[in-house]
Amino acid sequence: MTTKRSTVFRTFFSAAALLLLSGGLALAQSNTLVQRTNRGVVELLTSGDAASITMAQDLASVIDDGATRRLLPVVGHGAVEGLVDLKALHGIDMTIAQTDVLDYARQHKMPPDIGTVTYIAKLHNEELHLLARSDIASVAELAGKKVDFAGGARITGPAVLSILGVKVEAVFDNHAQALKKLRSGEVAALAYVAAKPTPVFDPLGAGDKLHFLSIPMNAALAKAYVPARLTAADYPRLIGADAPVDTVAVGTALVVANLQPDSERYRNVANFVDAFFTQFPRLQEAPHHPKWAEVNLAAELPGWKRFPPAEAWLKRNAVASAAPMDKAQLREIFAKFLDQRSTLAGGRTLSAEEKDQLFNQFERWQQSSDAR
Repeated sequence: MTTKRSTVFRTFFSAAALLLLSGGLALAQSNTLVQRTNRGVVELLTSGDAASITMAQDLASVIDDGATRRLLPVVGHGAVEGLVDLKALHGIDMTIAQTDVLDYARQHKMPPDIGTVTYIAKLHNEELHLLARSDIASVAELAGKKVDFAGGARITGPAVLSILGVKVEAVFDNHAQALKKLRSGEVAALAYVAAKPTPVFDPLGAGDKLHFLSIPMNAALAKAYVPARLTAADYPRLIGADAPVDTVAVGTALVVANLQPDSERYRNVANFVDAFFTQFPRLQEAPHHPKWAEVNLAAELPGWKRFPPAEAWLKRNAVASAAPMDKAQLREIFAKFLDQRSTLAGGRTLSAEEKDQLFNQFERWQQSSDAR
């Protein structure tokens, strides 16, 4: 009887020990999986616009190495909400923000310590789309009418109309609700900021009797925004082949939360920056988003401080990244400059021959200046 009882106890304790051992191994394996999965993770909050989501995915495809780096894109609501999330939401390390929204947030202290954020790089431009009913022929005719400002246009739209001296009744909805109200005639126009072409307007056609309004450029507007144009190539069902629509665009920037320099999150973002800047030429290749072609990593964001590891990388690689500009590129830039200055001055656009003559004069002046 005693022998039987001893055998039972031995069997019980052996089974218990086996269970404890297997449980310990499972826990160890689980901890290893957790550590491996979270190693080098950086969370990027997008603006919610299709372009920023795609560009975040592009970044992840280039940055992730499966061992020491991982970028996790998170879809946000855009505008000021994204900056609040950057400061308050657990785990968010970076966000893509409009530059005018950054300035607005700092001016209004939303959130109060927004001035502590730094930027990694200026990114692409996003165009202001002002879509109106067919009976509205110009921006001036929006005066006194309801205009729905969606997404980043909550800041950009009212600012642009204010500069133009057009007072409207502002409504603020998400882009889907705003588009529904525009189609039903409840509002006169919808303002939306997004990188062109945005899929938001894909469902629209000639039958909706809607069109984009041209935004007249003036000197005051040029101080805050850059000239842009929407064409039939962007929206073939809304814009005629020979009727491009002038508008303005606002810059975006990749900004970082106020992380402690001795923290793991800071080191992870610094590691991300090194990989992002080093691998940047790959992002400008197909099939990545064409807006990468607009990005200049060295471009500065006036009034804001750059993230120290990003600043250090640019200083280390300043000589290597300085690519000489050939004559054809310089001529093209000079022609764009002339077009922009003509628009601002309200004058006519110069012919190609006139531009060439002025460029040749510019070259002669530059050579004589160099000689002196």
